[in-house]
Amino acid sequence: MREVRRPLLLSAGALVIALVAGLGGWLLARPSYPADDSADAGFARDMGAHHAQAVEMSWIVRGAGPRSDVSTLAYDIATSQENQRGQMRGWLVTWGLSQARTGEPMDWMKKSGHNHTGLAPGTMVMPDGRMPGMATDAQMARLRTLQGQAAEVLYLQLMIIHHRAGVTMAQACVETCQDPDVVNLAKTMVNGQRSEITLMTDYLKKRGAQPLPDPTR
Repeated sequence: MREVRRPLLLSAGALVIALVAGLGGWLLARPSYPADDSADAGFARDMGAHHAQAVEMSWIVRGAGPRSDVSTLAYDIATSQENQRGQMRGWLVTWGLSQARTGEPMDWMKKSGHNHTGLAPGTMVMPDGRMPGMATDAQMARLRTLQGQAAEVLYLQLMIIHHRAGVTMAQACVETCQDPDVVNLAKTMVNGQRSEITLMTDYLKKRGAQPLPDPTR
């Protein structure tokens, strides 16, 4: 009997070892996602909201007159930023996190020691609660009333301010976010929006206009 039972015991022990090893391997290999209070999650939520207004402004100016260099740029901004919003929403779903923030806008930037130029240290929003770069309700309402070149000029002026704040936010993510995909997208935003700021400034000059004073600069 002993000679029969010994191999069975050895087999059972080997099975246990294999199961433990497999579990350990699974634990090591399973994805590690950003936490709810991480810079990655905060960036995805706040930049998603920031992008939403840029998309809205872009579609408004697209419908405010004949096709032009500005309407072409507006289409590019609307489609690229909507695609980026989709990526960021998808990350939050994959990470098992809510799409909505639970604290104040850009708390993740404050915790990481970053700040928007022109705002008091530790202050991450405008006095009226807007994220930096966001147009006011009055500015959005005015944009909806304008047509032709007047609409283009105001759009460019508002979008330059919007992009400048977006670059600051994206650069903060480049320096503090941990997920490689998030960091790579943030880098794309920094480079793309800086290039568009230069282009929009040139478009304003062609129309005899200048950028508006930036309240965060």
